[in-house]
Amino acid sequence: MNHHEAFHHVSRLIREKLGNIQAGTLGLVLGSGLSPVADAISGAEDIPYSEIPGLPQSTVAGHGGFLRAGKLSGRPVLALCGRVHLYEGFSARDACLPVRVLGGLGVSTLVITNAAGALNPLFDAGSLMLITDHINMTGQNPLTGPNLDDLGPRFPDMGRAWCPELIALARRQAMRLGLAVERGVYVQVPGPSLETPAETRAYRQMGADAIGMSTVIEAIAARHMGLRLLGISCLTNKNMPDCMDEISHEGVLETAGRTAEQMARLLSALAACPELDTALRPA
Repeated sequence: MNHHEAFHHVSRLIREKLGNIQAGTLGLVLGSGLSPVADAISGAEDIPYSEIPGLPQSTVAGHGGFLRAGKLSGRPVLALCGRVHLYEGFSARDACLPVRVLGGLGVSTLVITNAAGALNPLFDAGSLMLITDHINMTGQNPLTGPNLDDLGPRFPDMGRAWCPELIALARRQAMRLGLAVERGVYVQVPGPSLETPAETRAYRQMGADAIGMSTVIEAIAARHMGLRLLGISCLTNKNMPDCMDEISHEGVLETAGRTAEQMARLLSALAACPELDTALRPA
């Protein structure tokens, strides 16, 4: 089964399990340690990825393995609880299949979350960052190969990959909640090894404020399909090249879990915001 066939096959299976997807459903991608966000979804109906033949299965601790349908602050949502990564051996196209499926199910606005390391010395671990732009340092692109013309154009524009209106709305809601939220550029690297001090300096000099091993290739696939995007990073550690602390995956998950409470509050506020309705209309 090729990527295009898998896209239609998986989309059909999910529709059969969930029935019709309500118009205006918000899409969520929940990264490492962000289970408190999934827990905030009420009336949840879960479909394990293992019950969706053709959908890639995550092998990483801290990543759930299910699609959750329900409501967040009364708004219908479809949440990918867990994702797969390039370092697990998946191609960029395969890693982006779940995001494409959300678009195929009718989602027009997608919030992509992740756990990331702070490169900007002014940003602190345990805070949130709204993604304003990105840098793809994976060496891969999910659009490589024959273009899927029914999904999007051969050369999609990435000049406004992250929706300025959604970023502004998220900032207003964060201020209302009293949450300190940074804004910055996110760089995706392939992983799984973490950055050396020299690499940390290089990425910072390129203009990156946070670094992680997901999100950018998903954003490319989503924008190819015309989805509006909001990106939020949980900053789980601070990369200081001249005094690098030893980092463990367990430590990242622990900090992400604490910061996820802020993420859940912000996403719940966004979902309840009437201004979001404009963004949820198909482009």
